This record gives sequence, C-alpha cells and structure tokens, in this order.
Amino acid sequence: MRRFLRPGHDPVRERLKRDLFQFNKTVEHGFPHQPSALGYSPFLRLMAIGTRSGAIKLYGAPGVEFMGLHEENNTVMQIHFIPDQCQLVTLLDDNSLHLWSLKQHGGASELREEHRFTLKGPPGSPPSATQVTAVLPHSSREVLYLGTESGNIFVVELPSLRVLEDRTITPEAVLQRIPEDNCNRRSCELVEALQEHPKNPDQILIGYSRGLIVLWDLQNNKATQHFLGSQQLENLYWQRDGSKFISCHYDGSYTQWPVSSDNRQSEPLENTVPYGPFPCKAISKIYWQTTKNGLPYIIFQGGMPRASYGDRHSISVIHGSQQTAFDFTSRVIDFFIIFSSDPAAEFDDPSALVALAEEELVVIDLKSAGWPAVHPPYLASLHCSAITCSHHVSNIPLKLWERIISAGSKQNIHYSSMPWPIDGGTNIAPDPPQRDLLLTGHEDGTVRFWDASGVCLHLLYKLSTVRVFLTDADPNDNMNTLGEDEWPPLRKVGTFDPYSDDPRLGIQKIYLCKYSGYLAVAGTAGQVLVMELNDEDAEHVVDHAEADLLQDQEGYRWKGHEKLKTRDGPVRFEAGFQPFVLVQCQPPAVVTSLALHSEWRLVAFGTSHGFGLFDHQQKRLVFVKCTLHPSDQLALEGPLSRVKSLKKSLRQSFRRIRRSRVSSRKRRGAGGNASEVQEANAKFDQDALQEMELAPVQRKIEARSAEDSFTGFVRTLYFADTFLRDSSRHCPSLWAGTNGGTVYAFCLRVPPAERRMDEPVRAEQAKEIQLMHRAPVVGILVLDGRSTPLPEPLEVAHDLSKSPDMQGSHQLLVVSEEQFKVFTLPKVSSKLKLKLTALEGCRVRKVTVASFGSCKTDDYSENDLAVLTNLGDIQIISLPFLKLQIRYPCIRKEDVSGIASCVFTKYGQGFYLISPSEFERFSLSTKWLVEPRCIVDMPEVTSNNHVHNKSGPENAARKSRESGKGPDDCGEDERKSGRLMEHALLNDEKVLKEIQSTLEGGR
Repeated sequence: MRRFLRPGHDPVRERLKRDLFQFNKTVEHGFPHQPSALGYSPFLRLMAIGTRSGAIKLYGAPGVEFMGLHEENNTVMQIHFIPDQCQLVTLLDDNSLHLWSLKQHGGASELREEHRFTLKGPPGSPPSATQVTAVLPHSSREVLYLGTESGNIFVVELPSLRVLEDRTITPEAVLQRIPEDNCNRRSCELVEALQEHPKNPDQILIGYSRGLIVLWDLQNNKATQHFLGSQQLENLYWQRDGSKFISCHYDGSYTQWPVSSDNRQSEPLENTVPYGPFPCKAISKIYWQTTKNGLPYIIFQGGMPRASYGDRHSISVIHGSQQTAFDFTSRVIDFFIIFSSDPAAEFDDPSALVALAEEELVVIDLKSAGWPAVHPPYLASLHCSAITCSHHVSNIPLKLWERIISAGSKQNIHYSSMPWPIDGGTNIAPDPPQRDLLLTGHEDGTVRFWDASGVCLHLLYKLSTVRVFLTDADPNDNMNTLGEDEWPPLRKVGTFDPYSDDPRLGIQKIYLCKYSGYLAVAGTAGQVLVMELNDEDAEHVVDHAEADLLQDQEGYRWKGHEKLKTRDGPVRFEAGFQPFVLVQCQPPAVVTSLALHSEWRLVAFGTSHGFGLFDHQQKRLVFVKCTLHPSDQLALEGPLSRVKSLKKSLRQSFRRIRRSRVSSRKRRGAGGNASEVQEANAKFDQDALQEMELAPVQRKIEARSAEDSFTGFVRTLYFADTFLRDSSRHCPSLWAGTNGGTVYAFCLRVPPAERRMDEPVRAEQAKEIQLMHRAPVVGILVLDGRSTPLPEPLEVAHDLSKSPDMQGSHQLLVVSEEQFKVFTLPKVSSKLKLKLTALEGCRVRKVTVASFGSCKTDDYSENDLAVLTNLGDIQIISLPFLKLQIRYPCIRKEDVSGIASCVFTKYGQGFYLISPSEFERFSLSTKWLVEPRCIVDMPEVTSNNHVHNKSGPENAARKSRESGKGPDDCGEDERKSGRLMEHALLNDEKVLKEIQSTLEGGR
C-alpha cells in the first residue's frame, strides 16, 4: 500500500526548487519572420523593424534590443520616430496608430505602448476617407500629419493622439490655389508622400499619387507653390539646403524640382530614367545626398527594365561615374541612409546604406572603395539555407574559441572593416560567464558556428562539406562576377539562398568535441564526415570507407536516393575544420544518430537500418549491426522517395485492427462455459476498480507490435566506460537505442595509447534489452557510484570534472517516449521507473542532463533531467530518483517543427525555432540567464537646431504639454536622467578636481 501513498510536502525541498528553477523566455535570436516595415532615428541611432504578426523590434549597438507586440496582431505598415524623442509611432493595416515610448524602469529602458488611436471619419463616409497612407511626425514634436486615400490631411496632437479638426488640410483648400485648367478633383485623390521643409518647419511638401505636388504653408494655411508631374508619383525627398527636391515615379524616372519664394507653377529642372529608354519598373523611394566633393549620391529602390529584369529586387547607388545596382535574393521591404544628422553640417556625407529585405538585413559601406557589405553583429539570416539540425556546446576552451574565430576571420576578408553604424543605446548586461557555441546544420551541406554566449547571436565561422562531393554547382563559381559592359550593373548582395544544389547534402547530425577539436557531421545520404581543426589552408585526400548495414540480410532492395559521388584525388580546403575521413552508409539512408568519443578515437552512427562503429584513428570499420525487422520494408524507401507508401500504412492499420479483434475473440473463447467467464470477468473488474481507487489515474497504453514500421530506426547512441560483463571490471562500451524499444550494448576493447595504431579495436555484443512497451528509446545514460552522470570524453583529463566513481555500482537510465526506467549494472535488473504517458498522456521528444546551480549560494548545484514533451511542456526530473520537480508550458503543442528543433544546453537553457529564421531562447535556471538589458539616454539636442531655439516659459510649457504634466512637475524620466548625469559627473576625475579647486578657492 505504501507505494500508492502520495509523498508528503517537503518545505525545504520546495524552497530549494525556487532557488534552482525558474522559466523565462529571454530573447529571440535571428531575423524577424515576415518583416513589413522599417524605421530609423538618427537622433537615437536606433532602428525599428515591424512584422506581419504585429511585433515591433528595436535595435541599436550590439546587445541593445527591445521588443513590443501589438495586441491586435495586425501587420505593421509604417514606423516613424518622433524627432528628438524616445518615442515612435506605428501604423497597422487596420488603420490604427500606436504611440510607443522608451522609458527607464529598474535601471534599464523598456519599450511601452502609451496610446492607441484609429482615425474616424464623419458618419456615412467611406473607409477610404480616413485610410492613412502617409505619416509625417513634425519636428515641433507636437503633431502628426496623416495623409489619407481621400486626399485629406489630418493633424493629430501628440502625445494624446487627438485630432485637431480645425487644422485639417482638405483637397478643396489645396485646389483653390491651383490654376483652373489643372483644377481636377481627381488630382488630389491619394496622399502618397508628406515631407517637411528641412530649413523651414512651417512648410510641408504634399505629394498626390496622380503627380500633383504642393508646397503648403502651415502658418497661413495655403499653397505657396505647386508642381505638376506627368507620371504617377511614388515618393519625395528634400535636398539638404531646401532649394530643390526630388520626386520618383511609377515609370522608373526621377525628377528634380526647384523651390522658389513666389507663388507659381514650377517646371522641372531635370527628368531622368536611369535604366531607360525601355519601359522600367517604378522607383518607390529615393535619396539625394550631397558630398564635399560636389558629386551627389543618388540612391533609389527599383527602376529596373521591366522586360529583362522585372523580377529583380534592387537598390541602385549612383555617385559620379560609379553605379551599382545591389541585387537582393528576396523582396526589399524598405531602406534608409545613415548620413550626417548635425543640422549645422553643410553636406549629407552618407556613410551607410541599410536595406531590409524580406529574408535578411544588408548594410553597405558607402565610404570604402567598392562599397563592400558590413558584417552584421545581430539579425543574422539563420535560414540563408534551411536549418536541418542544431547542436549546442557549452563552455568552449579559449584556445578552440580563438582558432574558430581565426578561421572565420579569413572567410570575412571581403566584408568592410567599418564599425557597426547603428550604435544607439548602451548595453548594461553583465558579460557572459562563459563561451558557448550553437552549431546549425543546413540543407545546402553547410554548418554554421554561432556565438551563443550573449544576447547577440553572431556568426563566427561557416563550414561547407560540399567540396568533398561532386555536385552540379562548382564551389569556385563566383556569383558576383560582372562583365565590364554589363548593363544594368547588378551585384549580388546578402547571404540568403534558399536553393540547395542537392538535397542529399543536407546536414542531419552534428557532434563537436570541444577538448580535442574533432567534429563529426552526418548527412541525408548516409554520409558521415570526421574532421579536425587546421589553422591553415590544406590540400589532401579524404579517405573513404563503406559501412554496409544490410550485410547479413538478403532480399532487401533500397528504393531511395543514391549516395553522393565523391571527388577523386586531393581536395583543397580552407583553414578551419577539414574532413580527413568519409564513412558512407549503405543503403544511403538519413543518418539518425551520431556519437563521437575523441579519447578512444571512435565515431558511432545509426540509420533506419542499423548502426556501426568506426575507428577514425586507424580509419577502419570496427563493426556494423543491422536492426532492420523483416516487416521494415518502409525503411527501405528513403525520405526522398517520390511515392509515399500510403497503401502500406493503410494495410498495416487494417492488420493491427484485425489482430486486436482476433485476440479479443480468442480471449472470449478460451474460458469454459459462459457463467465461468462472466464470473472471472466480474472478479477482474472488481480488482481493477480497487486498484484504480488506490493508484493514480493511468491511461491504458497498448503495446506496440514488433511489426510496426521503422522499429529498427536507431534513435540514440551513447559511449560509456562502465561495468558491462561483471562488477569487478569496467570497460568501454557502446549503447544503442531503437524505435522498437530495443537497447543494444557492445563491449569494446580499445588498445592502450602505445599500441593504438598496431592493434585493432574489437567489439562484442554483451547485452540486448527489449522494453515491454516497445516505445522508441530517445535517451541512454549511465550513472556512476555517486549517481552522477559519467563525464564527457577528455573532461576529466582537462581537470574540468571529477573522476567518475568506479567503486560503487553503476546504474543505467533508459528514457523511452513513454517512461523512464533505471536498471542496475551489470545485471540489468529493473530498479525504478517513472511512467509518463500512462499518467499524463504525453510523450518524450527531447531529453538531456542539465546542471542547475542555486541563485543563493555557489556551493550547491545538482544534475537533473530536462525533458520536452510532445505537448510542448518542459519537465524537470530529479536524478537518480526520477521525481518530477516542476513543469513549465513552453511551446504550443501545434508547433511540431518548434518541438522538433528544440535543443537544450548543459546549464539549463534552450533554443527552439519559432519561425524558419528565428530561435527563441529560454532558461530553466535561476543562475544562468541571458537576456537583453540596456539603456537609452536622451542625447543632448544641439542648440542651433531650428526646432529647439525656443527658450523661457514657452519652451517649458511646450515640454510640459508633451509629457502630459504641469510646468512645475518633474517627470520620472527627467529625474532618472538627472541622477544618471549626476552619477557620471561624480565619477569623472577631472570634474571632481575642478569642484575641489572651486571649493578651496571659495574657502
């Protein structure tokens, strides 16, 4: 009866759990999914990106990140920063406006939504009357000008977002000043652009879609000048001195217009079709930037010839005789130019072009010769080729870290050395306590090494496995080569390339040993590459070996893809990880599991047909084991087979139903007469009822049949030095778990170091365990005499872990999808188990051992199991007693790809894909937490700015109106910024000396 009783509440353990475990989603790494809008503040030097799901993300200096989410989850259409303020306005596709502010709270800045507002027209008016098409935050910081589809321009007060109806600019008022022959109501239909005069804030430029442009005087509420374009208008841009402006049009042309003081119609100075004379696509946005040498930068989006290049996504830069059309592999959402924002400066002097494409962010250095790209420290395009697998390595040794960075720096020589130009805000988060790597495998056969230590996921190095194989594409092809006379002068930019030359190149499993520098990579076509780190370029032959996993089977025929063809002779490799041996599995099925033991120089690999062991020091196959069941014909079709075996799966389902019916009839017919059967059934029901009243509710789990497909699928491989044959001698061993609930254990004989190259590694099967419920085995772990997981290979040799306890008895933990079970070693007798599916109805998808340290003291830490289920919950289970500690909801159960992509770290953190291009980072530990913590201070506004030359009570009153407080009130932000300024001054040695000398002089 004791085993049915609930354990008592332990307050000490509950307190300890609060010190150890805490769930937080901390930061999103990568590139925002489906971006839809871009904004930039030259005052704050911050960039904002909006998405189709209603998210808004702000980025500044590396580590400075903010995120907000609109409740409506509508698409963000436009983002505009309020001039010289820590505020911005977003426009959504439901026509709502939202005001956001950066405010300091708890010593750090936070992004908060202050107000929301939807422009409403008079009763009975159509929706187009108030559909916002253009937004202009005025430099006075008091109002917003909203252009609409109806041609009306509404004025909205800040920060209250209240419409000032008496200041609305109507089409009728605009047309009063236009000559009658051009006075057509349709010419004022849609407001396409609103731009403030750079030198006179009392004038704004209004551009209507049909080509009419009006210079409007806000003080006198009248049009002072009008301009008539012959083509549909797309956008406007003022030149710095305000003497001219540029309009760009639907036909691929741009026009310069002079601005005069007299009220008359102006004629264009120049009309240019940069890629004419053939019909061209629209130029949707344009910049005209002045420079000291007199030659302007003309930068525009679109304008390509329709017939030949209508499908290109381009931004062109023209500077004198230099002209380049930057060609993006995905649609350009928007772009901006970083130039001198000092109002006293005479020239723009642009320094960088920042372009937001649908799948990546590209920054071009306009100061350096050739206009090279700038390597971004964040917003990495993780999905430049689709991510197929992930692998995390914690606490990388400094030597390996520096060698990886060195290899990566040699790959980045074509990038600009320009410092990151978007550098607003200050990162105040503590430095990462250790160096962490996140490795991602991709569909195109590459492995990318990411610095996952802090908030910014930064690319360190890219490894390609393509050179080992013969593919249709030549790796030496340069996509950027341009003929001298080629027109338009297109140049590929960005890294996003979703097309793979051969899907068989895809990386499926990665294993890196951080102590030895050995790396094992396995792919879709059964290829397993073992690599070592080399600091120099090298040319050598890659040794080949074949592992025939069906060698003892007859009558099987592989119906899937062929293996990849390899290159003959020496292959040249760049500095970094270089393959020295290739193991090819036959049949060439997807590699489903991989393990590397760098101390023994062994690599184990598994597929849906079996598993093998390879000695990569002697470059010799040790053994292979076929796990294929006679009914596993489906395993021979391969993942890339064109014809999925729907008939096969239906046939198996009907067979399973038929078997269950037959077995139930046999059970009914096995008894004597009907009364005896009924009596036995009644007794069984009564016993079952009593058991249900005592035991927790358990679901009936039907045992899986051995004839189910993919039972031989190898799910996990594990190396351990443990007691396998008897309790007196321990030996190296290899463990394998399959989809059919079978665990194989092989005893290995690894020669000592002095005879390692002379004697072969030998293996002999020692154990075979069949789980009764036949659930897939997803994890295997051996615990030493102290019930501690065995250390990683070479971890003890580097004094980073205690030696395992080889005196006490070891235990084997087998984790299946449905339960956890502990066995004693070497007898393999069942000791303890925890049922998961029977009690909770969920299945294990991912499991790992994680170390959790107390946030209260550095003296206590413990190892637990972090488990992700198919319902998206994360459970922490204690070792070795298998007690559930805590449960957190993490991923939506419908998000199958997110659950499949999850990877845990050694210290209680994790990553999973929330979109093809973004990792969500989470933490289960109170001690190990990586999250953005940053501050944005209001920069000092220059006094010669025409907007800020007010002083005295008027200025104070205006400031109080903006903050919503009285003139005598001191806002929280001002008090905080004052304290920060005071703190900065008191920490300045020079200032302190001046104060001291002043006090002494006064005394």
